[in-house]
Amino acid sequence: MNSPNVPVIAVKGISKWFGSVVAVNDVSLSIDPGITGLLGPNGAGKTTLLKMIEGLASPSDGTVTIFGQTPRNNPALHRRIGVMSEHEAVYGFQTGRQFVEWSAKLHGVAATAEATALAIERVGLADAQNRPLGTYSRGMRQRMRLAATIVHEPEAIILDEPLNGTDPRQRIEFHDLMRQLADEGRTILISSHILEEVETLADRILLMVSGKLAASGDYRAIRAKLDEQPYSVRIVTSDSRKIAAALVELDSIESVSIGAEDDVIVLSKNVAVLQRSLPRIAKDRGIRLERVEPLDESLESVFSYIVES
Repeated sequence: MNSPNVPVIAVKGISKWFGSVVAVNDVSLSIDPGITGLLGPNGAGKTTLLKMIEGLASPSDGTVTIFGQTPRNNPALHRRIGVMSEHEAVYGFQTGRQFVEWSAKLHGVAATAEATALAIERVGLADAQNRPLGTYSRGMRQRMRLAATIVHEPEAIILDEPLNGTDPRQRIEFHDLMRQLADEGRTILISSHILEEVETLADRILLMVSGKLAASGDYRAIRAKLDEQPYSVRIVTSDSRKIAAALVELDSIESVSIGAEDDVIVLSKNVAVLQRSLPRIAKDRGIRLERVEPLDESLESVFSYIVES
């Protein structure tokens, strides 16, 4: 087991360059049990960072440890880690069960049959386990690949774009399984471009931009730190023009505009003041408030702000 004072995954000043191209630039981070989401646009360095964490690539500078050990060329440590790469590597003629059994044997699992059955059951593919992988849908192959990733009961799980090809129901099932695994005390690192899924799933977000770690933490906390970026709020009332005229007078308001549906779009750097002021303004002017909702308090908006800036 890992020391409680040592992060499960510790990355210190890590960089990776290919000739004159810097893929990862001086990244430091730590990951503890629970679910961490790794996000970033294409070319941000996410996959390169994952390969160094997994021990599949050596850093040009800096260090990586998992459970206090260097992952590069460390077979004993790899038995404690489950890795699912972005790119499929399956033989279409193999059955799903054969594929998972093969992974169990590679990881030195003693009770191969029992472990295989349990992993396949957890991903909900017991009925399809004896069919060739070539007959599976993309989402089914992703789920069977996940079974192969967790068959040896790894303590740390690293998943690169695991939701590719999955349908809405499969994503819900994936979400439930990840939470079960996290509740068992496992450390899960998920790289994904599906922001709304990561938003509901991850306990912590890591945002990479241009090879650097741009932000980390709960996405709402990250959003709160973006003081220079005003919040966008949509207000629906019985009289949009009257409420807009009143809001313009507030010091906390950056701009006010009337939307296509006769709603009011407000940019404010101090949403707390806006929330306190709105009911009073509406009451004083005989206006009925129907809806007040933030338009950018989401992981997608946080992602956009950081990447575009």
